[in-house]
Amino acid sequence: MNLLDHSDRFTLVRHSDADAWIETIAAEMAQILNHDIAAEGRARMLLSGGTTPAPVYQALAELDVQWDRVEVSLVDERWLSPQDRDSNAWLVRQSLLNRAEGAHFDPLVRVGKPLPECVHDANLQAQYSQPPSLAVLGMGNDGHTASLFPGSRDLARALESTLPYAALDATGCPGSNQWPLRITLTPHGLRRCRQRLLLLRGKQKLEVLKQALESNNAQLYPILNAIDIDGPTLRIHWCD
Repeated sequence: MNLLDHSDRFTLVRHSDADAWIETIAAEMAQILNHDIAAEGRARMLLSGGTTPAPVYQALAELDVQWDRVEVSLVDERWLSPQDRDSNAWLVRQSLLNRAEGAHFDPLVRVGKPLPECVHDANLQAQYSQPPSLAVLGMGNDGHTASLFPGSRDLARALESTLPYAALDATGCPGSNQWPLRITLTPHGLRRCRQRLLLLRGKQKLEVLKQALESNNAQLYPILNAIDIDGPTLRIHWCD
């Protein structure tokens, strides 16, 4: 049996090309936001950085959403100023916020504050905000999602945390590149999200996902922590 296309652990949606992938995801995100705006007056979403989701955010900004009723924050962040071009905050601002007039943004890194204080503030913000309408996730070729890197000295602590966000030192983890210090959403934080979308591009990502499912080891493949948690089934959007 194909573990990818026949699973009750997630829903895999395959798209014929990049344009269909972008348009479908953006429309789904807008639908989720508009549903919660209609039901509760506001919506909140958590976004990932990286080049993969950027065109989706650009397309989303053009759709009919009451952006002044939307709060935006991040799934994770490198220990960088939000004004740094390598930060997730900068990417989200350039691809979405500068186009979606009126949307409110809560960065995870506050300039001038130490890392533990930024994590504390992120957890307070999460505690007093409405549950996120959706979280947009990615996955690295090492099987990490958010900043939950396999082999990190802090991984077990982050996975077991009862708070939405945790600090993580990924020193020595190839996937973290030159930015080992991170703030990351934890599985507990993911559990609070009403919908979770995983955006993947390329055949290699499907192979990594298959390896993760076969291993069933959430320490070795942290992406499993986004799949096997309580709540709505993870929706995975893929195209080559």
